[in-house]
Amino acid sequence: MRTIISFAALFFAVILLQLSTGGVGPLDAISGLTLEFSTEQIGLLGSSHFLGFFIGCWWAPRLMGSVGHSRAFAVCTALGAMGLLGHTLTENPYIWAALRIASGTCVAGCYTVVEAWLNAKVTNETRGRAMGTYRIADLGASLCAQLIIAVLPPASYVSYNLLAILCCASILPLALTRASQPVTPDAPRLRPKLAWRSSPLAVAGVIVAALSSASFRMVGPVYGQEVGLGVDQIAFFLASFVLGGALAQYPLGWLADKYDRRWVLIWLSAAAVLSCGVTMLASGAGTIGVMLAAGFFGLTTFPIFSLSSAHAHDFATTEQRVELSAALMFWFALGAIASPYISSTLIQEFGPGALFAFVALGHVFLIGFGLVRMRSRPTPEERTNYVYAPRTSFTIGRLLKRSRE
Repeated sequence: MRTIISFAALFFAVILLQLSTGGVGPLDAISGLTLEFSTEQIGLLGSSHFLGFFIGCWWAPRLMGSVGHSRAFAVCTALGAMGLLGHTLTENPYIWAALRIASGTCVAGCYTVVEAWLNAKVTNETRGRAMGTYRIADLGASLCAQLIIAVLPPASYVSYNLLAILCCASILPLALTRASQPVTPDAPRLRPKLAWRSSPLAVAGVIVAALSSASFRMVGPVYGQEVGLGVDQIAFFLASFVLGGALAQYPLGWLADKYDRRWVLIWLSAAAVLSCGVTMLASGAGTIGVMLAAGFFGLTTFPIFSLSSAHAHDFATTEQRVELSAALMFWFALGAIASPYISSTLIQEFGPGALFAFVALGHVFLIGFGLVRMRSRPTPEERTNYVYAPRTSFTIGRLLKRSRE
C-alpha cells in the first residue's frame, strides 16, 4: 500500500492520460466514418498517430534534459490537448492527420517522463509492486478508454473537448506533487542494429506485433461498422481485444519461461492465424460471436511483443538491455506507422475481411521465419525472466532491466 501511495501521482497521471489518448484513435475512426472519410484516410490518421509516437520517443528524453520532468510533461500534454481540440475546427482528414501527429507525440512524451520518474524512485524492494501497479493502471485505463467511446457522439465538439479536458487534467498530479523531481537520465542510444544482431526473430516478432495491434486498434472500428456493429458495440469490440490481451499475459509468461520461446512464439502465431480466420467467420455470427472473436484475437496477438522482447533479451548482456529495449521499440514504431494505412487500403479494395487476412499473412511469415531461425542457433541455456513489456517509450527498458534479471 505504501508503494501505491508514494507513486499515486504518477499512476493517476497515467490513468488520465490513457483515458484521453487511448480514446482518440477509435473516436477518430468512428468520426471519420460519420464524416464520410475514405477508409484509406481513416488509416492515415492511425499511421500519423504512430509517426508522432516515434517523434515523441526520440524527442522527450532530450526535452527532459532541457527543462526537467514536470515541464516536459506539461509541454507534451499541451501538444495532445491542441491536437484534440483542433479536430473541432475543421473536417479536413489531412489536417486531422497532422493533429494526430501531435497527439502521438504527447503519448510517447508523457510516458517517457512518467517511466523515467518512476525508474528513478523505485528501489529493488519496491520495483515489482510498483511495476505491477503501473501495468494495472495502464491496462485498466486502456480498457476503460475503449468503453468511453460507447457514450461519446462521433464528430462532436463535446467528445473531443472531453478528451482534451482529461488530457489537461493529467498535468495536475505531477504539477501538485510535493515529491522532488529526479535527476534527468541520459537519453538511450538508438541502435536498431543491436536488436537485429541480438535476434532477427525478435525484430520480425515486434514488427508483426505492430502490424496486429496498430491495425486493429486504429482501423478496427471500420471493420466493426462494416460487419454491422453500432457505435456502442464497436467500443465493446475494441475492449474485448484489450481484455483478451491482458488475460493472456500470465499463462503465456509461464509457457515462455518453461519451454523454448521460439516454439512458443511459433505456436502463438499459429493460434493468431486461427483467430484471424475465426474473426472473419464470426462476422455473421451475431454481436456476441464478434465480441468473443475479438477477445480471442487479442489473446493470441497481444503477447507477441513481450514474447519477442524476452527472446531478444536472452541473447543480450546486462549492459545492453536498455538500448535493446529502445531498439525493439524502434522496430515496433516502424511497423505501427505503416500498418494502419496499409490495412485500411486493403479494406477499401477488398472488403473488411482483408484486415484479418493481412494480419494472418504477417503471422504466417513469422511462423516460417521462426522455423528457419531455429536451425541457425540453439536456444540459450540461461534465459531472462518473461516480462510483460508495455509499448510506451524508448525508456521503458530502464524499468524492466532488473525484472528481467
